[in-house]
Amino acid sequence: MTEVVSLSVPCRTVFGWSYTGIMSRSAQRIVMKFGGTSVGDLDRIRAVAARVKKQVEAGCEVAVVVSAMAGETNRLVGFCQSLSPLHDPAEYDAVVATGEQVTSGLLAIALQNLGVKARSWQGWQVPVETDDAHSKARIARIDGAKLGLCMTEGVVPVIAGFQGVGPDGRIATLGRGGSDTSAVAVAAAVKADRCDIYTDVDGIYTTDPRITSKARKIDRISYEEMLELASVGAKVLQTRSVELAMKEKVRVQVLSSFADDSPVDDSCLPGSLVVDEDEIVEQELVSGIAYSRDEAKISVRRIPDCPGIAAAIFGPLSDANINVDMIVQSTGEDGMTNMTFTTGKGDLERTIAIMEAARPTIQYGQLMTDSDVVKISVVGIGMRSHAGIASTMFKTLADRAINVQVISTSEIKVSVLIGAEYAELAIRALHTAYGLDAA
Repeated sequence: MTEVVSLSVPCRTVFGWSYTGIMSRSAQRIVMKFGGTSVGDLDRIRAVAARVKKQVEAGCEVAVVVSAMAGETNRLVGFCQSLSPLHDPAEYDAVVATGEQVTSGLLAIALQNLGVKARSWQGWQVPVETDDAHSKARIARIDGAKLGLCMTEGVVPVIAGFQGVGPDGRIATLGRGGSDTSAVAVAAAVKADRCDIYTDVDGIYTTDPRITSKARKIDRISYEEMLELASVGAKVLQTRSVELAMKEKVRVQVLSSFADDSPVDDSCLPGSLVVDEDEIVEQELVSGIAYSRDEAKISVRRIPDCPGIAAAIFGPLSDANINVDMIVQSTGEDGMTNMTFTTGKGDLERTIAIMEAARPTIQYGQLMTDSDVVKISVVGIGMRSHAGIASTMFKTLADRAINVQVISTSEIKVSVLIGAEYAELAIRALHTAYGLDAA
């Protein structure tokens, strides 16, 4: 069906078009994103170019977003840290953004060599406008006009991911994993039919296949479920990219850049599709089980039970940009309060220092920490309409003598903190208990 888009006014609030006039298009429009392992060397870049060419020859309008070649960003970050651990974030961005710039130019050359019209685009050329938080910027707006015109004319824009331009006119990077966010933002800006994110795995699985061979690939999963899975440890998609896809209603497919099949339309999609809940005919009770080993437990014990104690504990942590996840508060018979919470392992030492500095204010009796823990999460939209999900989890763990240390819940998620030595046993047991094992 031919879609007619008026380009005299913006079509979206944030990622707007700014053409003037009327344009018609009937071709399917796809944004293809390739991660670092997919473009890890020249042979892989040639393979990516061949895959893009296949989509172009199928009649699709294609834009490509690329990451830096595997290991390149780490190398550049190492340069900055070696010269100065307290480096200027703006200069850091100027250095690390070059990895994606190199890849975009190389892929454009490879496409041209195959007879495909292509040109590279840096973030500032699009432009991808960000806020002023160098090294961890957020996208404020993308003008899709130039990219859309490029695609309409049959030219493949190859866009450097992970970067944009800040209010100061300087390069700003989006933080690690930001190329996924770049791809979804570009897809929203050019009104793409789909955003295909190519990785080294062939889709989204019910749990980590390295832990259980019975894990199975999910054909379709809702934005909300994928967001919960990403936030609690699943590494397939970056959390911010899923948030943006859900907000802008961008259909995202996760698939392997090393498989032979390359999708052209929705009738032959080889990967896993992240879509609106309305597109999923039959909801699974539980969609997946995720885990995170990047957890540390902090217990602040024997605190006077009085108003303002929680603020005294978590306020300084917030001021230090330390994210707190699971929180449990209890009061003993002696009237004293205990507060237990989790942070990322990388923030543990800073958290200890902040708690010790706040001891005169909080007046706690003891500070205890444990980094030998893992968070296990069960996620599924079916939880909204079915009881007993949590009890199944607790019984399954209890049957295997696995102690639950902390619990947190949301509408479609139950998370528990357990000893790290029980992680694989718990994941396999829960995967079976919820009927997720492959036939």
